[in-house]
Amino acid sequence: MAYKAVTIKAGKGGFGGPLTLVPTDTRNKVVSITGGGIHPIAAKIAEMTGCPAVDGFSTGVPDNEIMVAIVDCGGTARCGVYPKKRIFTVNVLPVGQTGPLARFITEDIYVSAVDESCISYADASAAAPKPSAGTPTNPATAPKTKAQAKEEIAKMNEGKEKNLATRIGIAIGGIVNKFYAAGRETIDITVKTILPFMAFVSMILGIISASGAGDVIANTISPIASTLPGMLIVSFICAIPFISPVLGPGAVIAQVVGTLLGVQIGLGNIPPQYALPALFAIDAQVGCDFIPVGMSLGEAEPETIELGVPAILYSRVITGPIAVLIAYVFSIGLYS
Repeated sequence: MAYKAVTIKAGKGGFGGPLTLVPTDTRNKVVSITGGGIHPIAAKIAEMTGCPAVDGFSTGVPDNEIMVAIVDCGGTARCGVYPKKRIFTVNVLPVGQTGPLARFITEDIYVSAVDESCISYADASAAAPKPSAGTPTNPATAPKTKAQAKEEIAKMNEGKEKNLATRIGIAIGGIVNKFYAAGRETIDITVKTILPFMAFVSMILGIISASGAGDVIANTISPIASTLPGMLIVSFICAIPFISPVLGPGAVIAQVVGTLLGVQIGLGNIPPQYALPALFAIDAQVGCDFIPVGMSLGEAEPETIELGVPAILYSRVITGPIAVLIAYVFSIGLYS
């Protein structure tokens, strides 16, 4: 089949790219990991390239067959999982290098804030097949594999025994380096992920206080969130299989609703003993957008993903309300 190459650039406020996608006979799947079926961007890329579009929530695709993954991650893990595997990733949201896998999100493999206007056919020179990242073009100058490097080091050290002081020094140096790397990653995640979230929550609280929206929320959300049946209904709705993957990206819905409930609890409109069950009620959908990616990370077979994703989504309909009931029981007398 004759495929066509396309170039994808970042949209307004986006990061990365441009990416030139060149389909081959083996790597030609456009995988949509967005929930709710095939995303319009995935459909557009498939239409222009002549490649098949696949719903990643219902069909498992081996990594070596994925030409590009389409995600709608708000900055948690999905936006970095596929770049870590060196798979072209298109994020429809304006998200840059963020999350625990931020170091893998680079401009040569990732692009964000993409809409249909960002996709165009590639010219002939750009569409020429190029060696993938990390593929040596000259065997004589090709980088050594880890096994080859270890073998060479072992030969160099053969017959050389390290004394006790040297071994202790190497062990201490390794421990210090690990703690240093952990501290550096902690600061990086704090600056790029935690602090923006705190600013987001502060903004929501300010809007609620200044706009008078708190009164409206008190009259609509409070009656539902201040009763056990109401919270069970909320949990059930959030866990419905065709809704939960849509509510999951970036945990934005849970963050907003959690902030609103926190304000109402602080104002006394919702009894504080309902705080714990309310948390589980609004979080029934958490992680539902990540299920196929997580199973892929676990190297699950495509057939396992096809069966496992709906199984987990449907199980949330049962475990969500049960979690609310358990939280309700444990919150009895908690604030008395």
